[in-house]
Order: sequence, then structure tokens, then C-alpha cells
Amino acid sequence: MTETELKGSIVERVARFRADSLAATGTWPAKRNLAAALRELLDCVCATDAPEDELLKTAEEVRTTARRFAGQPRMTEPAGVAEMALSGMETFHDRSPLVGLSNPIAPPLDLVPDPDARLVRGSGSFGNAYEGAPGCVHGGYLAAAFDELLGMACIFSGGPGMTGELVTRYRRPTPTRTRLRFEGRLDRIDGRKLYTSGEIYAGDRVTAEASGIFISITRDKFDELNVRRAAREEPA
Repeated sequence: MTETELKGSIVERVARFRADSLAATGTWPAKRNLAAALRELLDCVCATDAPEDELLKTAEEVRTTARRFAGQPRMTEPAGVAEMALSGMETFHDRSPLVGLSNPIAPPLDLVPDPDARLVRGSGSFGNAYEGAPGCVHGGYLAAAFDELLGMACIFSGGPGMTGELVTRYRRPTPTRTRLRFEGRLDRIDGRKLYTSGEIYAGDRVTAEASGIFISITRDKFDELNVRRAAREEPA
């Protein structure tokens, strides 16, 4: 694939991803609304000093809602995939634990590839639910963010990849409740190995950096993963 063809395919994928996400119909807008409400609750729970009776009352209300949802129909064919690295951005990723608008545990991060600069750029913040040391994002969540960021950078290879190795270096504390900036890139390709790197910034300062090796996969492997997932979800 030539540089022009690669850039063209990336632009098309990004456009399709954005269009799919914005055009999501049916229950998806409502799911996003519910996920946003749950994020507010998670953020409050981690920092609240509400009285015991209020906490117990809310816990029972949440359990009642969870039981009601447990009886609702399940998706038999979830839209797209949850992880950007596996899809090449052909579909929206509402279920992702890092960028998914319909996933309440996602911050969510906003990651967008720039084909001209051959960078994945992004932004986002981590609230109280992601705190490790006081006022600092837990290192495990930063590693997960890098996994998503560098996985998305695999798009510059022309196809998806799965994580083979991820090395995260923590340069200084990454603050919670602060707008962060992300940059990721594909450095080189060696056979099926895709070498990537990236940084997280708070203002102009790098707080963490990472390097990764992703393994390119074929569509057949992707289909195989789907079959395995369906088999696990079949009733015994």
C-alpha cells in the first residue's frame, strides 16, 4: 500500500467512524445518556461523605435498577467492537472501556488519528473514580489508556493489531480532574510486529510515556474471536 493509498484509507475510516458514531440510532443515544449519568454517580460515590442512611438507601435503589436491567434482552450482535485496535475504526466503539460513550467505566477519552502528521491525538480527563495516590490518576488506568492509544496508532499500518507488549514509564504524577493530552504513533513495522510509542501530557509536561509492540492480525482471526465470544455466551 502506497503512502497516498494508506492516507486515503485512514481518512475514509475516520470519516466512517465519525459518521457511524454520530448517526447511531435506536437505543444508543439513550445508552449514552444512561452511561453519562452513571459516570456522575461513580465520581460522587468515590468522594462523598454522605450519611449512612443515604448511602444504604441509594445502594438499594441501584440494586433494584440493576435487577430490572438483568431481565432486559441482551444484544446478540453488539455493534462493531469495543477496542479500536481490532477494528481499524470501521465502526463506532460505544462499548470501549476507554473511549466508549455507552460504557460508564470509560472516562471517556477522545482519540482521533491525524493522517497528515501520522499521529493519534486525543484528550480527556480522569475523575475521582480513577484516583490512585491523592489527586493522581492510578497508573493502571494510564497503562490502559496507552493500550488504547497505541492500538489505535496501528491504523497507520493499514490494518489492526493486538497487544503483544506494552511498557509504560511514569515520569511524574498525572493529575485527576485535569484535561490531559495524548499523542501516539506507529514507529516502524517488522513483519507482523507493529512498533508504537506515545505520551500523555498535563499542560506542556509529559507525565507518562509508553512503547508497545502490536501483532497485526487478519480478518480471519477477528472472525474467530467473534465466534469464541458467541460460544461463551450461549446458555449451558
